[in-house]
Amino acid sequence: MTDWRDLRTRVMSAVVMAPVALGCVWLGGIWFVGLVALAVAAMGWEWHRMSGGAPRMMAIGLIYIGPGALALLWLRDDAVVGIWNVGFLFAVVWASDIGAYLVGRMIGGAKLAPSISPGKTRSGALGGLVAVAVVGAVVGGLWGMVVAVLIGLAAQIGDLLESGIKRHFGVKDSGWLIPGHGGVLDRVDAVLIAAPVAALIGWHFAHGGMLWR
Repeated sequence: MTDWRDLRTRVMSAVVMAPVALGCVWLGGIWFVGLVALAVAAMGWEWHRMSGGAPRMMAIGLIYIGPGALALLWLRDDAVVGIWNVGFLFAVVWASDIGAYLVGRMIGGAKLAPSISPGKTRSGALGGLVAVAVVGAVVGGLWGMVVAVLIGLAAQIGDLLESGIKRHFGVKDSGWLIPGHGGVLDRVDAVLIAAPVAALIGWHFAHGGMLWR
């Protein structure tokens, strides 16, 4: 029988967080910078908690967290297209997460990377990629689908990477700040890897325009 016991808590947390995040994306400026800064501070605290504050592990945490935060700020910096690019990034990451969660719970099957994250399945990974492909195709046709899949793959890598980090430190969750999700790192792990990929696509292909064009 499929276990949906955590779904209600996850949905309630998302209902609270999503409007705040999207509102800050819409407002931009100090609001978005403040949101990113707050998230970085929370992630830094969680990393300190997991690593025990060792200087070498704290340096690795900076390398892990910093590029994603900077990429988000760079993507939103453009007053004309920044809001749409960050919104597209968030839509793809959320679609990947939702698609993987729903399909993985309903179908199950072979594990994706059992030594890293026993709960993740290949069917869930595929479901996440199908979901992001649909989002990309609706927004930007064929190229939008390609961009969305690339960002979606990066999001899944980010999810697996954080699972490996938690396994290394011997913890189940990075923290407890977000009910149903654990810590902030647990919630934005996909964004930390997907945002730099989106920024590279924007810099190399979009030339300051929409990511999906």
